[in-house]
Amino acid sequence: MDTEAPRIGRLGGHDATFNGQSSAHHIAYFSMELALENSIPTYAGGLGVLAADTLRSAADLGLPMVGVSLLYRKGHFFQVLDRDGWQREEAVAWSPEDLLQRAQTTIEVEVEGRKVKVGAWWYPLHGASDTTVPVFLLDTNLPGNDPYDRTLTDYLYGGDQRYRLCQEVVLGIGGVRMLRSLSFDQEGSFHMNEGHSALLALELYFEELRRDSADHQAVIERVRRKCLFTTHTPVPAGHDQFPLELARAVLGERALAALGRLGCCDDRLNMTRVALSLSHYVNGVTQRHGRISSSMFPGYPIGSITNGVHSASWSAPSFQALYDRRIKHWRRDFFALRYALGISLAEITHAHAEAKNALIDAVNARTNAGLDLRAFTIGSARRVAAFKRPALLFHDPERLRRIAARYGRLQVVLAGKAHPQDTEAKELIRRLIQMARALGPEVVIAYMPSYDLALARLIIAGVDLWLNTPMPPYEASGTSGMKAAHNAVPSLSVLDGWWLEGHIEGVTGWAIGPRERGAGRADAEDAADLYRALEETILPVYHNEPQRWAEIMRATIAFNASFFNTHRMLEEYMALAYREQHGAGER
Repeated sequence: MDTEAPRIGRLGGHDATFNGQSSAHHIAYFSMELALENSIPTYAGGLGVLAADTLRSAADLGLPMVGVSLLYRKGHFFQVLDRDGWQREEAVAWSPEDLLQRAQTTIEVEVEGRKVKVGAWWYPLHGASDTTVPVFLLDTNLPGNDPYDRTLTDYLYGGDQRYRLCQEVVLGIGGVRMLRSLSFDQEGSFHMNEGHSALLALELYFEELRRDSADHQAVIERVRRKCLFTTHTPVPAGHDQFPLELARAVLGERALAALGRLGCCDDRLNMTRVALSLSHYVNGVTQRHGRISSSMFPGYPIGSITNGVHSASWSAPSFQALYDRRIKHWRRDFFALRYALGISLAEITHAHAEAKNALIDAVNARTNAGLDLRAFTIGSARRVAAFKRPALLFHDPERLRRIAARYGRLQVVLAGKAHPQDTEAKELIRRLIQMARALGPEVVIAYMPSYDLALARLIIAGVDLWLNTPMPPYEASGTSGMKAAHNAVPSLSVLDGWWLEGHIEGVTGWAIGPRERGAGRADAEDAADLYRALEETILPVYHNEPQRWAEIMRATIAFNASFFNTHRMLEEYMALAYREQHGAGER
């Protein structure tokens, strides 16, 4: 469908306000991926989910924000698992015309010396308030563009380094130009969700030079006042870096020289350093991650704002109905979920039984696994990577069988995609599926292919226990356990990322391993702690003390769901970043 995009000066026709207060300027939120809805495949995992949840909360709170990403006509990929459990990737088939509105405007960027036309599609996010946050997805598949350039918005995280850098030109530079063409105000702020969009700061730098080039330091400071940056990874390899020759070929000599003057590249173009150098506020996504990021990038003041999830989006229908009955205004004020302490245990267990029944029906229909509603069910579903250790639960299969023999059948629901180029992660999926065939009938494992938003909502709400087993300190935040908490599902997790802040032993869940870990702690030690928690604490309570188990479920909502949500997160950004004009204070 073709229609005129909203002018950004009034978001979807509504005045920009936050908590009833007028805001003079808007905030452009740039992210390489956005999980807008299940049928729009412009996301790969947690980063895209967080980005969309952030924009939904902005709409709920009346925060004057606009989202920018790329269209991805062929998505990330559709996951197919063969009989041996090996992952195969297929392009996603979808029609933007059916789900988005085309903006009747185009801009140009320069890529490898070629002029590339960029169009946009827009999607309105309607909030609990009367505010609409528009999201713009940039598209280079336009007549007149070079055939290669027409593919630049085909695949999310696809192709080689050249393809990726060209995409980042479209996102960062093209995104700023598109917003300018849609009347985004000159003094608005730009929030970079990871370093993929860091070239937006370069475009702002050239804008400021055109306005006044006399005082170079003043130009840099004006750019910095407009920019803020959230980094999401404690893994050095997770920060985009490009060889200088490639950067010169894609960006051109003038752009590379400017980045050099700004101190953003030495032997390589480091996108994180671009964002760090040109932002007035920088944060990690948990308290621990903020400290780790400071050690990774000494000399840059890096704070922390812990991630959250959009409560109304991640609460199952049965829990939404329960909260609607028992917690007034929770959709506008997610912190009100603390009043879950006043909900009866019977109501909570009934809502969970509905969610569990929906999951069991879906898993059995798709996999013929024969899951039983009465059996204790563990869930774990995330992007598959070696550091996340998805096979830790199966480290000692015989011990797991003995636990099941003692307490009754165990059920495990797994899901997750491996990056197409990550052979190690693909092998992990294959091993998990092979284990599923070997461990039954005492331990029944169902691996659900083609993990997406709809499947995630079923799993996080329908299991009895959420399992998370990353190798510390590589979990920057993690949000899957936060989503589970909104559905009264406690966590069993390694003390890393958000769980360091959300864990109350025996109240909101249980820990695997110690809070302070010595170097070289073996997987076997964590696996032993995992089995010990299951055998000595979790399963005895679940089977023998149903009232205490229900109290844990209720506390999980009250303590974790009420805090680890994007309403609280955005209010912290308002206090520390969006209204901040100078410096990035430590937290």
